[in-house]
Amino acid sequence: MKDAAPQMILLSEYQAPDWRVEEVELSFDLDPEDTRVLSRMRVRRVAGSPGAPLRLHGQELERLRLEIDGAAPVADAVTEDADGLLLQGLPDRAEIVIETRLRPAANTALEGLYVSGGSLCTQCEPEGFRRITYFPDRPDVLTRYRVRLQADAARYPVLLANGNRVEAGELPEGRHYAVWEDPFPKPSYLFALVAGDLACESDRFVTRSGREVALEVYVEHHNRERCVHALASLARAMRYDEEAFGREYDLDVYMIVAVDDFNMGAMENKGLNLFNAKYVLASPDTATDSDYVHIESVIAHEYFHNWSGNRVTCRDWFQLSLKEGLTVFRDQEFTTDNTLFGVKRIDDVQRLRAFQFPEDAGPLAHPVRPDRYAEINNFYTMTVYEKGAELIRMLRTLIGRETFRRGLDAYFERFDGQAVTTDDFVAVMAEASGRDLELFKRWYTQAGTPRVTARAAFDAASGTLRIDVEQRTPPTAGQREKAPLHIPLRVALLGRNGRSLSGRLGEAAEAREWVLELTSAAQSFHLSGLAEAPAALSWLRGFSAPVLLDAGQGSAELAHLVAFDDDAFVRWDAAQSLLRRAVIARVDGDADTALEATLTEAMAALLDDSSVEPVLLAALLELPAHRELMEWFEQADPVAVHAARRQTERAVFGPTAQALRRCQPALESVDNGEFTAAAMGHRRLLNQVLGMRVALEAEGAVEIAARQYREARSQTLRMGALAALNDAEHPLREELLEDFERRYRDDPLVLDKWFALQAGSQVPGGLERLDRLLEHPGFRWSNPNRVRAVLGPFMAANHRHFHREDGEGYRRIGAFVERLDGLNPQTAARLVQPMTRWRRLDPARGLQMRTELERLAGLEGLSRDLNDMIQRALAQGHDR
Repeated sequence: MKDAAPQMILLSEYQAPDWRVEEVELSFDLDPEDTRVLSRMRVRRVAGSPGAPLRLHGQELERLRLEIDGAAPVADAVTEDADGLLLQGLPDRAEIVIETRLRPAANTALEGLYVSGGSLCTQCEPEGFRRITYFPDRPDVLTRYRVRLQADAARYPVLLANGNRVEAGELPEGRHYAVWEDPFPKPSYLFALVAGDLACESDRFVTRSGREVALEVYVEHHNRERCVHALASLARAMRYDEEAFGREYDLDVYMIVAVDDFNMGAMENKGLNLFNAKYVLASPDTATDSDYVHIESVIAHEYFHNWSGNRVTCRDWFQLSLKEGLTVFRDQEFTTDNTLFGVKRIDDVQRLRAFQFPEDAGPLAHPVRPDRYAEINNFYTMTVYEKGAELIRMLRTLIGRETFRRGLDAYFERFDGQAVTTDDFVAVMAEASGRDLELFKRWYTQAGTPRVTARAAFDAASGTLRIDVEQRTPPTAGQREKAPLHIPLRVALLGRNGRSLSGRLGEAAEAREWVLELTSAAQSFHLSGLAEAPAALSWLRGFSAPVLLDAGQGSAELAHLVAFDDDAFVRWDAAQSLLRRAVIARVDGDADTALEATLTEAMAALLDDSSVEPVLLAALLELPAHRELMEWFEQADPVAVHAARRQTERAVFGPTAQALRRCQPALESVDNGEFTAAAMGHRRLLNQVLGMRVALEAEGAVEIAARQYREARSQTLRMGALAALNDAEHPLREELLEDFERRYRDDPLVLDKWFALQAGSQVPGGLERLDRLLEHPGFRWSNPNRVRAVLGPFMAANHRHFHREDGEGYRRIGAFVERLDGLNPQTAARLVQPMTRWRRLDPARGLQMRTELERLAGLEGLSRDLNDMIQRALAQGHDR
């Protein structure tokens, strides 16, 4: 293996820019084969940096012209290197004119200016603007943009850019132009343009101050009818941001453009959001309830960035969570309050445990605010986004909702138009609350998931419960030594009758819920004034901290929580703990029949309890995800874990067959197309129970699933039926999948669902089926959605074939990664991530996966994105 350690960029070496860009004018003569970009920028040297050169970043650009103050520069004034241009000897103020030529049609990396379908569009975060023109492409250089676009009027009748349109008109030879001005200074990563033949669905929104804002969603003409939900979601998000966070929109128009080829979910460019089409387009026939929720969430997320990311942005890319963690928190609050209510928190924790916790425990572990990186594209991670949101939520828990809101208002007002840091954010919260948050800041700089151990002892004579708590964070890559964190543990006590008990924490007033603030390695807390010994402790209520908790709770205590706790997360978590123990026992080769009997009794009671909301019941019935289960072993055979999970489901739920059938909602009563929490909850329960009944081989379950597929009027129930049958070796599976492909072969987003089902199926012939999918006429290596739809489920869900004992599954993925790296390095780097977990596999499989990574590492010409991922995966050494 060649030595290819990537060069690191360090936070400790950050230096403020020596130059400011006062304003920039960009003129685009647009053509997919030959686009000309004329940039005119006025720059000013920052006081205190005499003689400093001006760095203009540029990548894969053809420079046609460079002028400084109207003249060509002298020969030794310009140095060109791998990062772009370095201009020496400039006066303190200068006007720089640069003309470049781009070839968007050849840009398969989908960074900078590229072609998607028949449109031209951009993606500039984090470092795509340097693929458009030479510029100080860093987030702490903010300026105002004036942009002129001109193109063929018939081919590109729609010309869009950031801000407000101030001018438009016709040009000779069938061309036209539009001029856009953004009055708000922004960094280059927020620049955007779109040119295409697109349909526009529009609406109006009146802000709380009475301003009218045009809302516009641009899509391909045949998708025009599928924008209704996106527009409604945008209006709800705008109103919510005013009411919940006091933030009002600031431009005359808010535009969303849906594109088919996009590396990420969406991009919050100021006033002109570009979206992966899957997060815009929806109709009951083409989108599931989950799709509807994700569209609403992503629309809200990008809109909320208008303040948490655009008006106040990050100083450098190490501070990425400043905007992303805060905005994820805001969109989670929005979805909780508007759509999913109690189970939104459960869904978020499931995702955190299945993806972020493993990230924190593997070779890619990094702090929420990293201190180094080789390729910033590889740090758009669950840690930066979702764990970053958990840090915001913990802050709110510690200082209180009202104080948090005051602090957030102060943050936006103080730093409007600036590029700042996570330290700045925490300092404002400390000021607003009057609390010392220095220890809390350690969450931003220390990687890893803390392990918290808690034990409780009740003294009947004094009516006091003593709780002893310890914390420990395991070593992670690059951080061997760990220090204690400030951890808020929200707790309550349940009595024998299932009701909460009141008591006092220290000298505080009597309450029924408390926040234990753990700030050292070991600490004790005392709850006094208790009328009886608690039957159960309700820990981490609302998942108050992203930790792994061992509270020493037995099966009876956990079953009590499942039956009675009024906190939906704790109730679900107790069920997950019981189910997890049962699966682990089977993996270890010794089924715990007593535990499984306890689970059967608890689940039967839930199935017969009409007071349990359907959406919560669906969550309670679901076993822990395979990916999460793998994290409970130092090493494990993934196929054996999958088998143990299925065996546990049979053992626990087999005896509840009649109760499952009784609680399954009738198809005709829930297939109503309503996008409400109640309606979605009933459909979620129907699909969950149907899948379980097919897996349990209940009599007639396959036929019921087939009937649901044929009679369903919504994609939610059609996909629910197919998902239930996807691992069933039954002729109906093939028949229905063929029908689905015929029905939706011309709809790329819906066909992605078909690809995903086929790739993730455990039925025999997995590799042959994978080959057929890659040869399907609808598959395109250049489309990230399609690549993810096939290869993602194959690795994540198809344990039987991806983890074949002969290692062929790993070799196939390695070959696909190699192919993709030449087309789209970002997609290749994300695709290889499951293989970075090779140390968690049993020795034979781990060796095969590592060998494939080493083969890739030895290739010449790897992208920086992929090379960084592979080097980090192998960096901790080869010994287990």
